[in-house]
Amino acid sequence: MVARKKRALSPAVDIQQSQTTVLASPIASTSITGSAVPAESSHKAKKMKLHESYAVESPFPNFKHPTSAEVHEVHKILSEAHPTYNRERKDPSLSVSDAPGSCKAPNVIESLIGTILSQNTTSQNSSRAKRSLDTAFGRNKFSAIVEAPKADVVEAIKQGGLANKKAATIQNILKSVKEKHGDYSLQHLAVTEGDERISDDEIMKELISYDGVGPKTASCVLLFCLGRDSFAVDTHVFRLSKMLGWVPTKADRILTQAHLDLHVPDELKYGLHVLMVLHGRTCKGCKSTRNADDCVLKDYLKKKKSERLEDEVDQQLVGE
Repeated sequence: MVARKKRALSPAVDIQQSQTTVLASPIASTSITGSAVPAESSHKAKKMKLHESYAVESPFPNFKHPTSAEVHEVHKILSEAHPTYNRERKDPSLSVSDAPGSCKAPNVIESLIGTILSQNTTSQNSSRAKRSLDTAFGRNKFSAIVEAPKADVVEAIKQGGLANKKAATIQNILKSVKEKHGDYSLQHLAVTEGDERISDDEIMKELISYDGVGPKTASCVLLFCLGRDSFAVDTHVFRLSKMLGWVPTKADRILTQAHLDLHVPDELKYGLHVLMVLHGRTCKGCKSTRNADDCVLKDYLKKKKSERLEDEVDQQLVGE
């Protein structure tokens, strides 16, 4: 098992129970005393418990893949397959990231909003939605977004899809940030030096504490906006991870991220994420059995299978 240099916060919960926790819609529950617990508070508690459970131990502790060697192999293969793509992380405070799925902004709240707008849509549509939001309310004029009727925010971001849900999420997050910190700012999370520097774990807990922000969204902000080492698992990364056999077949996306964030070496998290997203978007071979020969990852898997069979034959011959 790959260990992470973090403090263990609570024992791991049962895997099947955790999957139910993640996938179930947050509904109001009742406490031991019989009083109602708001749905948002219940869902937040479940998110925090899940994060703390897998902060230092994988949800699949007996599943040893991927090994560090396997991660390096896939990173090398994808780097060679996509040689023109810039895999070097840029300093988010100096320039805008061009990575697929990037939040593309050094302002933490702007990054968070950009990542929310990128959910379940294309990068082109989310960019259009962000530009429209800026045009309607002014860039980073968060108070104007909060004070506006929800319908106006919906109208501004409709090009990104799921506008009604995303508008409510954005307004609620901004209200929560203002209530918690007294201002529309999360820039304290961006401090990189000195005693005020916040750990990756504390940043993750801060971000997922907001309703509508899950591990993947928080991880994207950590990775692209804050320059931290976090392995975000989007649709493409999830599909390719399953194909590579890096997680058990029963793993969902959230448990996959918890597992891979512990197994992928920190120095490869940025590059591997963007390469897997890029490959997932552009490779026709890994999406269809008819074009299987066009996928470098499927070629890699065939080679690995052949090598395993040869090793098994050799072992049998030695045994004879």
